[in-house]
Amino acid sequence: MPRRPDNQAWRYWRTVAGAAAAALIVAIGAFTGHVRFAHANEVVDCTQVKCVALTFDDGPTPFTDRLLGILTANNAKATFFEIGNKVAANPAGAKRVVDAGMELGSHSWEHPNMTTLPAVDVPAQFSRARDAIVAATGVTPKLWRPPGGLTDPAVNEQAAKAGLAGILWDVIPFDWINDSNTAASRALLMSQIKPGSVVLLHDTYSSTVDLVYQFIPVLKANGYHLVTVSQLLGQRAPGSVYGGRENGPPVNDLRDIPASEIPSLPNTPSPAPMPNFPINDVPGQNSGGPNNGS
Repeated sequence: MPRRPDNQAWRYWRTVAGAAAAALIVAIGAFTGHVRFAHANEVVDCTQVKCVALTFDDGPTPFTDRLLGILTANNAKATFFEIGNKVAANPAGAKRVVDAGMELGSHSWEHPNMTTLPAVDVPAQFSRARDAIVAATGVTPKLWRPPGGLTDPAVNEQAAKAGLAGILWDVIPFDWINDSNTAASRALLMSQIKPGSVVLLHDTYSSTVDLVYQFIPVLKANGYHLVTVSQLLGQRAPGSVYGGRENGPPVNDLRDIPASEIPSLPNTPSPAPMPNFPINDVPGQNSGGPNNGS
């Protein structure tokens, strides 16, 4: 049996031939649809594949950066609805959201109940938040989330003048109530999420970041793409409002994955929460309602 040559030239050409063969296999797979490339800026058609839009309210916060790292590592996009005066206090944090390729919307200037705020004060809640976001990121928001999900036709008219479409939600796991009980929030996510869901979460809680870190593998195992609100819903008309404030009937669309496939939480200290400076300095105002905190 002839002996194969084992010199440098032979090893070089053997490597080249192997690489060419591998490239040919991948090319054939891509052509036939058996291999699908995933890129960070891949255009996902949510009419053809399952999509879910995770949204995070009330930032930027000390927990935002870890959340961004988790999303980026999973090639996932999300939408952040940030409070204007918190953006003004932490413009670099808001800019990192945009630089990570996420969508950034307005959550008003200081999170009041927009439906009970004096009408004369409503436009400034939009304009001051917009100005802070533009100054921090260079991006003009097109979407807003009413604090507490509370809005009405008069507020929507002012939102239209500000060029903003309202986004509520389809799934609310009450992460701020379940801060110390992420299993309760997880159970709601498992039962409520379906293709096309917009999920309300907050990046103001370390426990929510933990929940997202361990729940993304479930979504991916179920074939979901994590996209921004605009990727999911397309361009929205200023003044329009999407979604609602409550969960609907359970759909139980998701199948769970083995515990061994859920990543364990890193043994690292969590950053301290933000100082509890008054987000809202309007006398007697808060977001109100049973969904207070959104």
